[in-house]
Amino acid sequence: MKSLFLATAALAAFAAAPALAQSGPVGSVGISYSNSEIDLGGLEADADSYAVDGVVAVDAFSGWTATFAGSIDHSDDLDETSVAGTAHLTRMAGTDLRLGGFVGAADIGDETAWTVGAEAQKYLAGSTLTGFLAYTTADDLDLNAWTLGADAAFYPMANLRLNAGLSYSDLDAGGLDADLWTYGVGAEYQISDSPFSVVGGFTRGDVEDVTIDTWTIGLRYSFGGGLQARDRAGAALPGSGVMGLLGAL
Repeated sequence: MKSLFLATAALAAFAAAPALAQSGPVGSVGISYSNSEIDLGGLEADADSYAVDGVVAVDAFSGWTATFAGSIDHSDDLDETSVAGTAHLTRMAGTDLRLGGFVGAADIGDETAWTVGAEAQKYLAGSTLTGFLAYTTADDLDLNAWTLGADAAFYPMANLRLNAGLSYSDLDAGGLDADLWTYGVGAEYQISDSPFSVVGGFTRGDVEDVTIDTWTIGLRYSFGGGLQARDRAGAALPGSGVMGLLGAL
């Protein structure tokens, strides 16, 4: 039932995006391909997956912004489809600082992990700085995790976004404690005079003796503004906590 709810919410966000774009919201819809190389203490494996994702930021009430994000991911190797969704509520503190919180859910195998957290974004002339603190739990897996993360995005040109991120998670799974580090870089180039952009990125996750390296390429459609406008409108917020990496394990 939880997975059905997530899938329905994600599909609704994707379907509504073009229509919503006519009345002012800002966001994007993308498709991507990822290849993950998993090293388990010397044993190696590859995994391929495809994803559709979308995000939209809309004015809520009294200066607050609501941001909704969803994704549907299919793994060829496991022949499994997973879904994830996040809802944010934020507002501007002054002209260049956004503060707020979020709640999200994502599949981990046959179970669902729930995440809540707080987040902040600082907008500078040619960059966006992001920080968040999140707590993730999955009762059926006896999983609890605290995640602290940061990301910095830079705009060498109006149609080019470069970013680098780092996060640390303190995992407690079945009474066993582990430290999870994730770090990555990404780029998005918006084609001139077009709402379409090409994206690429690399992410590494290290936990105990397991390392996951993931390369991603994709195509994205933006509405309501360009790359930096998406950031400033609240359509580029974090929120997955530890869920993103766990979904690949």
